[in-house]
Amino acid sequence: MEGKSKRQAVLVGCNYYNTPNELHGCINDVLAMRDTLVKRFEFEPANIEVLTDAPGSSLPLPTGANIKLALARMVDAAKAGDVLYFHYSGHGTRIPSKKRGHPFRQEEAIVPCDFNLITDLDFRQLVNRLPSGASLTILSDSCHSGGLIDKEKEQIGPSSVISKSEAPKNYTYTPKTIPFESILQHLSSLTKINTTDIGTHLLESFGEEASLRFRLPLPDPELSTPLRADNGVLLSGCQPDETSADMRPNEVSAKAYGAFSNAVQMVLKENPGMISNREVVILARKLLQSQGFQQHPCLYCSDENANATFLWQS
Repeated sequence: MEGKSKRQAVLVGCNYYNTPNELHGCINDVLAMRDTLVKRFEFEPANIEVLTDAPGSSLPLPTGANIKLALARMVDAAKAGDVLYFHYSGHGTRIPSKKRGHPFRQEEAIVPCDFNLITDLDFRQLVNRLPSGASLTILSDSCHSGGLIDKEKEQIGPSSVISKSEAPKNYTYTPKTIPFESILQHLSSLTKINTTDIGTHLLESFGEEASLRFRLPLPDPELSTPLRADNGVLLSGCQPDETSADMRPNEVSAKAYGAFSNAVQMVLKENPGMISNREVVILARKLLQSQGFQQHPCLYCSDENANATFLWQS
């Protein structure tokens, strides 16, 4: 991975303006990461695609189709040695699992601004499509983000430690989750179909642009199974059964932020040299615990990539 390689990124921030699900720090999160990618990790600005739902913005809206299109373009253009990065800050959710023996009986998904869910199976397919020698690092600052790459090996997983300190004062805390029932209600109001099967609503609303998880016939099993110890890396803002925090300042002069995105920025600032994926997650987890947050970042990747340098910084 080291040496000269193409570095590309897709950064998505969803604040869901003027909706009951409004957040405040997600766009700030991805704009801060864009600066970090350019200044520290040698990404060319032209190779960073940003999607936000900021009012009046000329950037593409972070709909499910637009996000998947941007990710597909990035993965399909990749060659051996390329370093790909996807940063998502926004709502997450969990949907009922149809798989037997699933530990949480739920599947993880992110919630684009149009509610066209992108699931763990979609991210698994992207990782499986990587050419040999290329990598895709995903940082998801969203609720229930642990396990967002289906069947990726868990390196730093759930914790039973409960923080007893208080969350930051002078900030309003909002969990970055939209409950399954709320998503189902929203989609039902659009389709007018009387069913609790979310796949039916998503297929009716979005057709072929809906997640692979809901399409019939079922996708090729090879698309949902790791082909080898792959080069997908997931840094999740929390465990599958936890929420991630969006922090809105009570003071006008302060900026809103996602707790995990902000913790990663602080960890990188305090460690200007090379730092591994494992160290980023461990230090971010410790920092969030010291700040009083009830969320535990996790790491999912191969054994080799757990100790690899974050974004293969040279």
